[in-house]
Amino acid sequence: MYLKGIELSGFKSFAKKSEFEFSSSISAIVGPNGSGKSNVAEAFRFVLGEQSMKSMRGKRGEDLIWGGSQATPRSNRALVKVTFDNTKKLLDLDFDEVEIERIVHRDGINEYKLNGSSVRLKDVVELLAGANIGSTGHHIISQGEADRILNANLRERREMIEDALGLKIFQYKKNESERKLDRTAENIKQVQSLRREIAPHLKFLKKQVDKLEKSKELRVELKEKLHEYLKREEVYLTFTEEDIASRKEGPKSKLETLEVELEKARKTLESASKEDIRGQEVLTIERELSGARSKRDELSREVGRIEGQVSFAERHGSTPTEASSVPMSELKAFESELDESFNEANKSDDPKAIRLAISKIKSAFTSLIEKYSKESVGTEAKEEVRALKEKKEALDTELSLIESHVDELSETYKNLQNEIETSKDEERGAEREVFRITTEKRELETGLRDMAREEEMLTRAREEFKQNLEEGAVLGGREVLDYSNFDIDHDSVVKESREIQDERRKTIEKIKIRLEEFGGGSGEEIMKEYREVVERDEFLEREIEDLERSAETLKQLISDLEERLGLQFREGIEKINKEFQHFFELLFGGGTAELSVIKQQKRKKRDTDIEISEEEIDESDETEEGIDIEVALPRKKIKGLEMLSGGERALTSISLLFAMSQVNPPPFLILDETDAALDEANSRKYSTMISELSEKTQLILITHNRETMSVAGILYGVTMGADGVSKLLSVKFEDAVRVTK
Repeated sequence: MYLKGIELSGFKSFAKKSEFEFSSSISAIVGPNGSGKSNVAEAFRFVLGEQSMKSMRGKRGEDLIWGGSQATPRSNRALVKVTFDNTKKLLDLDFDEVEIERIVHRDGINEYKLNGSSVRLKDVVELLAGANIGSTGHHIISQGEADRILNANLRERREMIEDALGLKIFQYKKNESERKLDRTAENIKQVQSLRREIAPHLKFLKKQVDKLEKSKELRVELKEKLHEYLKREEVYLTFTEEDIASRKEGPKSKLETLEVELEKARKTLESASKEDIRGQEVLTIERELSGARSKRDELSREVGRIEGQVSFAERHGSTPTEASSVPMSELKAFESELDESFNEANKSDDPKAIRLAISKIKSAFTSLIEKYSKESVGTEAKEEVRALKEKKEALDTELSLIESHVDELSETYKNLQNEIETSKDEERGAEREVFRITTEKRELETGLRDMAREEEMLTRAREEFKQNLEEGAVLGGREVLDYSNFDIDHDSVVKESREIQDERRKTIEKIKIRLEEFGGGSGEEIMKEYREVVERDEFLEREIEDLERSAETLKQLISDLEERLGLQFREGIEKINKEFQHFFELLFGGGTAELSVIKQQKRKKRDTDIEISEEEIDESDETEEGIDIEVALPRKKIKGLEMLSGGERALTSISLLFAMSQVNPPPFLILDETDAALDEANSRKYSTMISELSEKTQLILITHNRETMSVAGILYGVTMGADGVSKLLSVKFEDAVRVTK
């Protein structure tokens, strides 16, 4: 046995707890009209998950609950519990006995329980579908529904037969797969939309990362070139500094000696020439010439210094970048200005005052940006170079005048010297000594002045060396400071032309400019964000791939299910036709009955359609398969369902329903007065069919028919008392027959 029993409590007319036990292959429920027999069939529909209130002769959930009478108060809920013997594991649960319970409350809330545990309706439906059981399936045929399969259209009839063949579980899986496929397609669209949203940002970040990667390569190149340049420059500066110091030592010492000698000679000349106008002239010209030369040397040094500034400004200030720095004092002043504007806006409720404060804030931002923008910084650098060049021009003019004056004094001094040199006067010896010492001293000073210029150039080179070292450390990293470890041949540095080193410096300057254009900083934040966005994009890409694979899998599953459904449906139709013919011949004593699969156009009716002929149907419209029924009665020229009488239609529908049950026998079959329209002769045939059917299926019959009762192993009598409550009676077969009269 598959169905052990059913329990009703508060369900419709069964106000009190009523239990039916089905221990026989055929059980019959009998009783007068209106006693509540059909409520038992509806209780089966209810507990197996029926959601249509119309199928249970109600409008809302409250209609299924006992409404009360004078003797019996109303119930707050209706409960139906069905018990299955599951020793053969027909239901996919590891229990030998399975109880399914449904409770409806007056507020319309439904509860479902499986062996006492709360579950969802979906869980119940899936469990029963696996055993070819359902709330509206072919195994529950209520009074008046026997003819439903004949009145159904082609598509509805196909669905009934698929249900009878046990294909409902495949249809459920197919529908579920189609829903999953729709959800997957929607998910793919959403993920693709997300990828499209982040694509522009990812593209922007990729460009920034490419710049960072290029800047890293440039930093490595800068570090390598700086190591060589700085090492060579340091060797050159050290060598040159030592060389100048070595060359200066002799002339400097000699000059000091000459200074002493000159001072002595001057004193001698002064004492000897108190009455000598020419001696005084020599001393005067010598002093003026010495002062003029000192002034000339000072101006030359100043011009050299300005030339160094111009050169530096042109190299470092003429190509400003977006990464121009802002002094801290400027930032603090900017912050104070913003705070003042924000305070004004916060204190005032006047829209004009607020707009004015916002305008001030905007103006402050604009001024700061303009001041330190690329164009502004470039303008300031050009202005600085222009001012330095103007100053140099002025100094060049002054220097030119001094040099002219020095030349005049030198010429006068030279003429006086020549005059004294050619004089035979022995008293001119002091003047000659002064001239000799002055000439020698001038030659030494010229050499020392040249070396002083070299020192100035060396000082500028040293400063530029430090500047390059600092800038290199900022742009190339602190590893640049390790340049001293670079291996170089000192002799090759000393012998090398400075033009070659100058070319190295220019190359390094170009790399610096490119690095400044790329912007400062390590870019860790950009790299981190780029990695995160790339990971997000790759994740979404994998999601799309997974979803597309899932979609393909679902499509294949749907295709396999459709193929399996089609195959099993065609095989099922063949089996049903054999049984249909068998039962039809049994009831009618001959004739033919057959189901045929036909295709019909699946066309949506338009508002303008009045009547559509087959010729008017568009061939492009989709088609669907349906089931047609063809019958031919014996000894009559009647073909087609339209020509059958009411009794003949009843017998035909019974034949088909029994045939369907035989092909894929359900665990149980509930027949609610399907034999009501049969006469005595056909009732006997019907009972014979019932007996044959019970060999494969457990039957619960609700009937008035004596012949039907005669084949039942258990009879339940249902009566209704004066209070409207249905009650169960233990009756014998003879008593049941009498009660039905």
